Amino acid sequence: MELIRKRLLEYEMDPVLTDYLAAIIMILLLVVLCIAANFITQKVVLRYITHIITSNKFEWDDMLLERKVFHRLSHIVPALIIYYFSSTFPDYQHLIEKGAMTYLMLVGLMVTNSFLKAFNDIYLTFEISKIKPIKGYIQVVQIIIFILGGIVVIAHWMGESPFILLSGIGALSAVLLLVFKDSLLGLVAGIQLAANDMVRVGDWIEMPKYEADGDIIDISLNTVKVQNFDKTITTIPSYALISDSFKNWRGMQVSGGRRIKRSLFIDTKSIKFCTEEMIEKFKTIQFLSEYITTKEHEIAEYNAKNEIDRDNPVNGRALTNIGVFRKYINTYLQHRPGISQEMTLLVRQLAPTENGLPLEIYAFTNDIRWHVYETIQSDIFDHLFAVAPEFGLHIFQNPSGNDFRNMMEEVEGNKKSRETAHYS
Repeated sequence: MELIRKRLLEYEMDPVLTDYLAAIIMILLLVVLCIAANFITQKVVLRYITHIITSNKFEWDDMLLERKVFHRLSHIVPALIIYYFSSTFPDYQHLIEKGAMTYLMLVGLMVTNSFLKAFNDIYLTFEISKIKPIKGYIQVVQIIIFILGGIVVIAHWMGESPFILLSGIGALSAVLLLVFKDSLLGLVAGIQLAANDMVRVGDWIEMPKYEADGDIIDISLNTVKVQNFDKTITTIPSYALISDSFKNWRGMQVSGGRRIKRSLFIDTKSIKFCTEEMIEKFKTIQFLSEYITTKEHEIAEYNAKNEIDRDNPVNGRALTNIGVFRKYINTYLQHRPGISQEMTLLVRQLAPTENGLPLEIYAFTNDIRWHVYETIQSDIFDHLFAVAPEFGLHIFQNPSGNDFRNMMEEVEGNKKSRETAHYS
């Protein structure tokens, strides 16, 4: 800066103005130098490092790159330049050096944090990580490092030894724990929630204990606010999300598919072997014609090969109306718009109950919006309830009062008919 000042004085400028102008020029030069150094580091050095890492056969260095360890290291260069040129401003040298050192400490903490995360990612590539995870231990180390780093930064600005601050905090720890119990619980819970990515603003969660069923609208130190679908708001303590169980629907939202898992209850009395008339009728159904033809040929070939006597329908193989109906549902879902074909799609029988045989539809819609999902699901079951009788199947339903009334009317009608026939 002295050289710049001498150059300016050669133009016979005011000495006071020269001092200010020289300082401004020096600051601008430092800014340009820092920007240039950062540009070279980011665009040249980091790009070269990235090329080396991505082109080799090792995987661990890719994880260091993904966690931005080298990117954060690049921030050290401008801070070193500012620290080196702090002597240019003797009146503010001490303050500039402290600021640069503080920045270097913070960058060091961020680099260490990124390295620990990358270390956990590398560890997860080994089979032993499934048995002995170390993520919890790494989180403890991260907390300790950030606490110690904060103490060192504060001590650096105060000009005191970090051990003095540590001894003072130790004496007040009991009082602090008592006064800030809820805040500390919330702080620890918040760190765990963030570290484990358990909840985010916008997530749909269910927590029956707190009657919460809706979207998270706010996450603070002590509380998490959930706007339920009836537009009420439930406030949950942050630590409750750590200590209690809850369901997060984010996985469903991210996948883009929403599950349909509902059963039709078939009256077992209506289940039977298919007759020739039924088979001919099923051949006219668009989704079944090819299947029936292929299956009929396969069954006939099997029975003939094994010389099975088909005079008794129990012998050999034969089509059943419930099996054909199950195949129809499966094919119908495969051709229906709104059903994801990339996710699980199956129609299965569950164990029979007193309400009949459950025929469960397990599939996913390709739209997660609630009203669209409900519309697709309702349309599917509207159709299935309507077509079940076409397969000779009856949907099970407990008798209602109307059923009993019709039965009584039928009994009375038959009784009158017999009396009339008797007198005639």
